[in-house]
Amino acid sequence: MHSYETELGELVRGGRPSHRGGGGAGKGFYFQMAGFENGRIQTAARAVGLMQAAYDAALEYARTRVVFGEAIINYELTRVKLATMAAIIQCARQFSLEVARQMGRGGGALEASMAKAYVCRAAEWVTREAMQIHGGMGYAEEYPVSRYFVDARVLSIFEGADETLCLKVIARRLLEDVR
Repeated sequence: MHSYETELGELVRGGRPSHRGGGGAGKGFYFQMAGFENGRIQTAARAVGLMQAAYDAALEYARTRVVFGEAIINYELTRVKLATMAAIIQCARQFSLEVARQMGRGGGALEASMAKAYVCRAAEWVTREAMQIHGGMGYAEEYPVSRYFVDARVLSIFEGADETLCLKVIARRLLEDVR
């Protein structure tokens, strides 16, 4: 992930809206806000991929790392960590897929925010556990898990920081439904 460039391009050409349908002048903020919902589910999907990569790296390391004459995958704590990681990844994957299906049918805006908030936090935990399995080598730049952890952390900030997302988007929409 590291960094990337963002370019908005020309939204209005010659005083006329550049998108189909017209009537876009003065509505850029609303179009942008609507676009965040798509970005949120994309960020959740990115987090699922990151978790899977971290899990795969941890599993391979556990199979090959020998401590006290035995591969660490044979230790109970390592197995519990890997099993919990796998369960969380599968839950996050299924949640994200279902929300994407809802969005494909025209709904799922609130759920996209929920998925982004949950899945990105889960990615932080899964990548941390992958680092734990790697031990001190998890911090070494030679191992991808050190980068996975950093990348997972920033996903909780993209497309709306978790705290703001939960307070200003999720809670607000949930309370609107109650009224």
